[in-house]
Amino acid sequence: MDIATIVGLLGATTLILIAMEDPVTFWNIPSVLIVIGGTIMATLASNPLAQVGGFLSVYLKTIKTSATSPNELIEKIVGFAETARREGILALEQAVEEANDEFLSGGIRLAVDGTEPDLIMDILETELLYIEERHNQASEMIARAAEMAPAFGMIGTLVGLVLMLKDMSDPAAIGPAMAVALLTTLYGSIIANVFLNPIAAKLKIYSKEEVLSKRMIIEGIMAIQQGDNPRIVEHKLSVFLPPSLRPSGEEGSGGE
Repeated sequence: MDIATIVGLLGATTLILIAMEDPVTFWNIPSVLIVIGGTIMATLASNPLAQVGGFLSVYLKTIKTSATSPNELIEKIVGFAETARREGILALEQAVEEANDEFLSGGIRLAVDGTEPDLIMDILETELLYIEERHNQASEMIARAAEMAPAFGMIGTLVGLVLMLKDMSDPAAIGPAMAVALLTTLYGSIIANVFLNPIAAKLKIYSKEEVLSKRMIIEGIMAIQQGDNPRIVEHKLSVFLPPSLRPSGEEGSGGE
């Protein structure tokens, strides 16, 4: 679970509510309909239905992330290399069941089955390409929604101004119209900059981290198939990481 995402969302929301002093004053149903309803409808119109249906699950991935750390991944792959060197690559068929990573398991099985190295590389690189593409689609969907929210805030502002100017002779009508004009802009800004843009940015970061892990897996599988010494495998995988994050003994093997 990513505590930073939870703290960031709750902290920003809390600070805004404290600054409002009386949040009920800032509640306006027409503004909610224009901004939230409009953003949802425009998101439906601009994305395939199946993709929009997964919006919530994609959003929650930034909170319920369960990615394996790079060092744990290196340790796991080096363990496979030790098993393959000691007992032969066929022994990995049983060990791979505990990998808990479909990409890693699939790659190891290809190696165990005696698949040509070039073909393994081609299969895994193609799979990685489409994983990255799916990640980009998810983050772009949320980023587009973040662009639409302030736009609907501006639409609401124009609607409120028209309503206000429509009947300047009635003071009682000016207040509600002005509320729509101002609050829609506020709602749009809050939705975009608190709840959508940060999540889209976090998804891009997670995507880069997962792609890095997958590339480490590909490098590790190729090294295992070649029969590399486990220490060589560890070194090959460690170079993917900055020196400060490398396993003990690898810190001095490269520059910053």
